[in-house]
Amino acid sequence: MTNDQQATRVATSAATDHVRWAPVATFAVVACALAWLIVLPAWISGEGLQHPLIGVMLTAMMVTPAVSMVVTMLIWRAPSSERLRFLGIWPLRPAPRIILMLVIGLLVPVVVVGVAVLLSGALGLVSLDLVGLSGYHATLAQSVPPGTVLPPAGVLLAAQLVSIPIGALTNSVFAAGEELGWRGWLLPSLRPLGTWPALLITGVVWGLWHSPVILLGYNFGRPDLLGVALMVGGCIAWGILFGWLRLRSGSVWPAVLAHGSLNAVGGLVFLLIAAGAIPDLGIVGPLGVVSWAVLAVVAVILAVTGQFRRQPPLAPARTR
Repeated sequence: MTNDQQATRVATSAATDHVRWAPVATFAVVACALAWLIVLPAWISGEGLQHPLIGVMLTAMMVTPAVSMVVTMLIWRAPSSERLRFLGIWPLRPAPRIILMLVIGLLVPVVVVGVAVLLSGALGLVSLDLVGLSGYHATLAQSVPPGTVLPPAGVLLAAQLVSIPIGALTNSVFAAGEELGWRGWLLPSLRPLGTWPALLITGVVWGLWHSPVILLGYNFGRPDLLGVALMVGGCIAWGILFGWLRLRSGSVWPAVLAHGSLNAVGGLVFLLIAAGAIPDLGIVGPLGVVSWAVLAVVAVILAVTGQFRRQPPLAPARTR
């Protein structure tokens, strides 16, 4: 039996085990409660996203899934052994597979967001200026002293693209706080339901966890249930990709890097829009509907090629 066949057999047999719903519920409630608690000052003050400490709140909020993971494991001892392996933190082997998945995690979000922006422009959903970068120039002109000579558009765009890997690594430091919870703990805990139910439920919980800032108008400028629904949809779509990276590699770190890469490239549409254009991020943004369509194509390709069936074991089999 080959290694892939053994991994598939383990992944398949794991689906016959059971989900411990009490720890799962505890994790979800604690993560969401902490998120609301951290953002509460912005609600109480009435300042919303204009609160002077909103940046600190958003950063602190990203740590809450990891904190919830620790609290849940302390309360329920779930899992009770091999925790680093179950969470995908360690060991990092086989090294070639981990490295490959890290590279994929770095590059695929950039490609997906880029394709989504270009597709949005081709469909007339947003006005782009790919040659002059007039929108980007206009934004820069507002942030520099009058009369400042700006570099050519091509130089500016190249500098931004080159900085994406650096931004991905920097953002991964904060994204790890989320991914250790979502893909490190919650996804493996739900995997006995089967791969697809686990991916979808994790995406829903991840999306709802964003509610305290989405209802302030963050991401989409829609402080209502539609904004929350858009966030849930975006988290499901990206969660399938991040979840595949996690399950296929047996490590949480490719998903962490992919999350950091998404955050680094999330503002790409603002580099490419025409001056005066106002993009509807619920449609053309990195979490918008067009990105869902691109990610759906990616998910279909992964499913058709059997990528979700090849999963290394995340922890030793339980003793009966």
